[in-house]
Amino acid sequence: MSGVSGVVEQMRGELRQALREAVEGAVSAGRLPPVELPDFTVEVPREREHGDFATNLAMLLPKQARMAPRRIADVLVEHLTHPVRWLQRVEVAGPGFINFHLDPRWALAAVPMAVKLRADYGRVQVGGGKKVQVEFVSANPTGLLHMGNARGAALGDSIAAILDYAGWKVTREFYINDAGNQIENFALSLEARYFQLLGREAEVPEGGYHGQDIVDTVRRFIDRHGDGLLAAEPAARREALVQFALAEKIGAIRKALEDFGVHYDVWFSEQSLHDGGKVDEALRRLRERGFLYERDGALWFKATAFGVEKDEVVVRKNGVPTYFAADIAYHMNKFERGFDWVINVWGADHHGHVPRMKGAMAALGYDPDALHVVIMQLVRLLRGGEVVRMSKRTGRFITLEELVEEVGRDAARYFFVMRSADSHLDFDLDLARSQSNENPVYYVQYAHARICSIFRQLKEQGRQVPAVEEVNLELLREEAELALARRLADFPEEVSLAARQLAPHRIARYVHEVAGLLHSFYNVHRVITDDVELSNARLLLVDATRVVLRNCLGILGVHAPERM
Repeated sequence: MSGVSGVVEQMRGELRQALREAVEGAVSAGRLPPVELPDFTVEVPREREHGDFATNLAMLLPKQARMAPRRIADVLVEHLTHPVRWLQRVEVAGPGFINFHLDPRWALAAVPMAVKLRADYGRVQVGGGKKVQVEFVSANPTGLLHMGNARGAALGDSIAAILDYAGWKVTREFYINDAGNQIENFALSLEARYFQLLGREAEVPEGGYHGQDIVDTVRRFIDRHGDGLLAAEPAARREALVQFALAEKIGAIRKALEDFGVHYDVWFSEQSLHDGGKVDEALRRLRERGFLYERDGALWFKATAFGVEKDEVVVRKNGVPTYFAADIAYHMNKFERGFDWVINVWGADHHGHVPRMKGAMAALGYDPDALHVVIMQLVRLLRGGEVVRMSKRTGRFITLEELVEEVGRDAARYFFVMRSADSHLDFDLDLARSQSNENPVYYVQYAHARICSIFRQLKEQGRQVPAVEEVNLELLREEAELALARRLADFPEEVSLAARQLAPHRIARYVHEVAGLLHSFYNVHRVITDDVELSNARLLLVDATRVVLRNCLGILGVHAPERM
C-alpha cells in the first residue's frame, strides 16, 4: 500500500524484496520457468494465527508457471534466502498463501518512532498533496441543527481530518442554501410573524416555517428596527426580514458547529451561483454537449443517458432554474476550483440524487468517480431504553446544542463516528453520560489520563525518562507489552485504510482497542518499579501509547484529558 510509513510498511517492504529475490532464485535454479512478476500483496492477515504477514504471490503465478499454487509456494519458500530480521518461521497455507511468523519483538520499533514523531506519528502520504474538498452539513439556514446535521458534522469533520493526516490538502466547505423556493417560503413565514407580533392578522403559508425560533428571530428584528416595515413594499419588507434572519441563522449555525469543534474553510452561497451567472453557464455547457432538451415548456437534463431511471427538470415552465440546476453549477464550480476529489456527506434521503449528480458531472466532461458521496443513515436517540422524539425547547426535534448540553461535545462526536456512516445509529444518552468502562469515549479518555497520571508520579519522584536512544526496549518481553506495541505499529496503516475507505469508525474502533490493550497491560504490570531500566522501557511504551491515543482522539475531534 503505497504512501504508508511506519514499521509495518518497512517490514512489508523487506518481505516483498525477499519474495522478489525468491522468484529470481527459483527461476535461476530451474525450479520455476521465467515469469513476469505480478502485482502481488503482502498484507496483515485478519486472523493472527495465520502469521504476522501473508502473501498471495504463489496464487498469481500458476498460469505462467503451469504449476499448482501450493507447489509454487513450496518452491518460493525454499528459495527465501534474503535475510529478514525477526523472521522466525514461514509456512504454506490453504490454496497457496505464504504466511510469515515474526518474533513478537519486531513491532517494538514503533515505540521510539511514535515518541519522536509525537503529533506526526501516523501521518502518511497516500494523498500525495492532492486537493480534496469535503462538503458536509450544509443545513438549510432556516432553522436549527438537528441530529442528522450533528452526525454529518462529526462524520464530515473526522473524514477531513483523516484525509489531512493521510497527505491530502483538505478544504472543509459549507454550502449555504440561500436561494430558491425555501427562501421564498422563509420570507413569507417571517412576514407573517412580523405582522402577528405587530397586531395584524396573518397566517404562516402552507409549507412555511412554524418553529418558535422564527418567532424569536422576528421579535429580535422588531426590537432592533421597530415597525417601519409595515408601510414598506412587500418585496422590500421580505428582503429586509430575510437578510436579517439569514445572517442570524447562519451565525447561529456557525457558532453551534464551532462549539462542536467544526471549523470551515469556506462558506459558499448558493445565491452567488445565480448572481455570478454560474447556473446559466452550467446549463449552456450541458446544452452545447447535447444533454438538455425542452418538453412541456420546461428544460430537462438527459439523466437517463447515464443510467438514471428518469430525466430531470433543470428549468421550470416559469423560467426559474430548479435546485438541481444550482447543484449542478455548484459541483461544476468545485471542479473549476481545481479539486482532485470532491466528497459530499449527505443524508439517506439524498440517496437517489447521487447518480443524477454523477451523471451531470460526466455530461460536463468531469470524471464522475472524482465525486464521492458518503450516505449516512438516521440517528435515534434513546433515554432509559426509550426513543426520544421531542425536544422540550423546540417542541419538535432535539437540536445539536441540546445534545451537547446533555452529554458533552466529546461523547457526542465519538458516538456519531463509532459506527459506519451507512449504519443506523442508536445514540444512548444514558451511556454517553456515564463514567464507566461501558462508555467507549470514557474508556479511551481514561486510558490517556491514566498514562498522564503515571508521568505525574514519575515527576513527583524526581525521575525522568532518558533519551529514547538510551532505553533498552528489548527488556519488554511480556505478552501484554508486545501486544500493545504491535497495535501501536498499526496506526499509520489504520490511517491509510480509513482515508481510502472514508471510514472514521475504523479510527474509533482502533483507538478503543489500543485503550483496551493499555488497560490490560496496566492491570497486570507496574510501570514504575525499582528496576530502573525496565521502568524506562515501560515508560517509553506507555508514552508511545499516549501519543497514539491523543492523535486518534484529535482526528475524531475529541479531547485527550490529562485528568479524569
